Amino acid sequence: MLADLMAGAKADAEARLANRPFATVEAAAHAAPPAFDALAALAPADRVKIIAEVKRSSPSRGALAEIPDPALLASLYEQGGASAVSVLTEGRRFGGSLEDLEAVRASISLPVLRKDFISSPYQVFEARAARADLVLLIVAGLEQKPLQILHELILELGMTPLVETHTADELERAIDIDAKLIGVNARNLSTFELDQSLFGTLADRIPAGTVRVAESAVKTADDVARYRADGADVVLVGEALVTGDPVSTLQQFLGAHQR
Repeated sequence: MLADLMAGAKADAEARLANRPFATVEAAAHAAPPAFDALAALAPADRVKIIAEVKRSSPSRGALAEIPDPALLASLYEQGGASAVSVLTEGRRFGGSLEDLEAVRASISLPVLRKDFISSPYQVFEARAARADLVLLIVAGLEQKPLQILHELILELGMTPLVETHTADELERAIDIDAKLIGVNARNLSTFELDQSLFGTLADRIPAGTVRVAESAVKTADDVARYRADGADVVLVGEALVTGDPVSTLQQFLGAHQR
């Protein structure tokens, strides 16, 4: 599944490249206003923080929500207390676009994550040109050298890489490139199966000074509380927010660690 998603995202980026040359996108990236300091926004605190996701569909669940106005949803996330907003920009299986990201960026004052299957510098420059503040890098989808190169490019452009892992080996690879924002995804991107205990298994291996993000398998406030108890600084939530009331759900989740 991950290989198919990576290949599809690469093909779509190449199609965009044919219409918008590399030099044009690179110039737009350098001309964009400075990115927000996402690491500061997501830094460990006395409460859990949440990255709230704009997500229309997924390969595992199909259609989740139409989201005709992603900017409005993002504004509700900000109202509900989210610390950052993730925007799926992959179109084939998740129904997203860079236009969604641009609309979200224009509507809120929180850091915005481009969540996609990134494998090329062109996609990173696209992210900055669209005024993303963070870019997702999936360790399982990249060899180590490209992972390091993309990580360095994201930093050079003033953005923050969210380096996603889901095994101990992948976590070591993230640590080797000195990632400061590391996610552990409970969803195996090869099989799309979930293992909510995975974060707790790996969290102690994440170095001090690194922001720890728990991803996937969040349906209730109890799930957030479990991740917090296992050491999560941040929890990334999508489905539970787009299928319910985003403001009240966020507020319940943000109070979860106090239970």
